[in-house]
Amino acid sequence: MLSLSHRHEDGTRLASLLWRFGPGWRMISSAVLGGGIGPGEWVLNAQVDAGYSRTDPVEHLREMAPPGPGVGMLTAASVERYTRAADRGAEAVATVGLRVPTWAAAPEGAEDPELRPPVPRPGTVNIIVAVPVAMSDAALVNAVMTVTEAKTQALIEAGYACTGTASDAVCVAAPAHGPSEAFGGPRSLWGARVARAVHAAVSTAPAPGPRRPRCPRCPRCPRCPR
Repeated sequence: MLSLSHRHEDGTRLASLLWRFGPGWRMISSAVLGGGIGPGEWVLNAQVDAGYSRTDPVEHLREMAPPGPGVGMLTAASVERYTRAADRGAEAVATVGLRVPTWAAAPEGAEDPELRPPVPRPGTVNIIVAVPVAMSDAALVNAVMTVTEAKTQALIEAGYACTGTASDAVCVAAPAHGPSEAFGGPRSLWGARVARAVHAAVSTAPAPGPRRPRCPRCPRCPRCPR
């Protein structure tokens, strides 16, 4: 069950998105709270101010989260404007903001405002995925790769010159019991469905920042030098 709520912090109205799964689920995540692989009953995606400066994000998330094991992530993007997509049983929810777009393989020493503060900035592109089938550890890791590839594909196709931001977060949830899928790559049965759901969710998100003009002779390649 997915629910949207609001709270006030320092005079600012902020949204939080809570996806309740209940017991019997296993999750893999890069989030600051509940990251890694383990049991999870909920995923919280909480909006914070763009100038977020708390040095205890885990405790902050615990203040907002329900009891029990789960995953908590932060974002400076507008959580109210989340998008949701599904593909034959695979579901994806995304909040997209590109305040500081970044290429993953940037040159050494490149200036990146998100990397300079002593405390990492809250993630701006957060993606939560759920599948109805159990997955092996390797398949879960593979599914995270697939989510990231589909996200990047959607951003580049939309004209954004980046692979995301330096602090994006992802979570993939799957049942803890039952026959396990061995693969989660984009050409596996469930990996392909995850990829299409994520691509659709990110592609339909409200425009989060300036786009780079595309070459009229090569509309699918925003980095074309021509």
